[in-house]
Amino acid sequence: MIRALPLPMVLVAGVALAAARAPMAGQPGTPAGATPVPFAVGEKLDYDVKFGSLKVGSGSMEVKELTGVRGRSAWHTVFTIKGGIPLYRVNDVYESWFDVATLNSLRYHQDVDEGSYERKRRFEIFPERGMFREGDKDEEPTVANPLDDGSFLYFVRTLSLDVGKSYEFPRYFKAQGNPVRIRVLRRETVTVPAGTFKTVVLQPTFQTKGIFSQNGKAEVWITDDDRRIMVQMKSKLSFGSLNLYLQRASGTK
Repeated sequence: MIRALPLPMVLVAGVALAAARAPMAGQPGTPAGATPVPFAVGEKLDYDVKFGSLKVGSGSMEVKELTGVRGRSAWHTVFTIKGGIPLYRVNDVYESWFDVATLNSLRYHQDVDEGSYERKRRFEIFPERGMFREGDKDEEPTVANPLDDGSFLYFVRTLSLDVGKSYEFPRYFKAQGNPVRIRVLRRETVTVPAGTFKTVVLQPTFQTKGIFSQNGKAEVWITDDDRRIMVQMKSKLSFGSLNLYLQRASGTK
């Protein structure tokens, strides 16, 4: 089963290199005190999804809006993936809301529809109290400065990472998923439907099941520039390889 497509690289869901670009204070509607980031409302990345060499669907990562969550200004991002092979279809939506000042996760939704498996999960995350809650369940402890699958990929885009080094971040909102490890493997020029890009190749690893598990061996290609956008993702799974290729980028800085 395909699990935890963040951005995917998406999901993973991808992600970063060198320092973040200029502060976004000059962007209309950006709240005072927002952390400088290399993305903005309206950024949308569209992907072709392939199973091996066979195109099986499409995906997208979008910075949908700036909104409010419990009185805090938050980025709202959406990752979708649709498609599949005969007798096995995928229609997944992952949404993240994270604080514009701290980038901490505040809310995370998963709508998973994969083959015969369907599941909706709703998480409210309270960084100021160190707790999170899934649906109507009891609250559980979270980590300091928590991040979910989607917000993690946007967070990493703001970091300075060096080729040849490995980094650990104990920030996944479910403690058992930590640490998240990111190896910065190499620089590489790649051609995808959206064009030819100079990239840096990352290998993110979550202590969870799915594409970014230790067994997944996923690699993510991000642009070696201030935008840090994901142009390609490849993951080796037990039943084959699941790959994403950038088809179109709109609204990027």
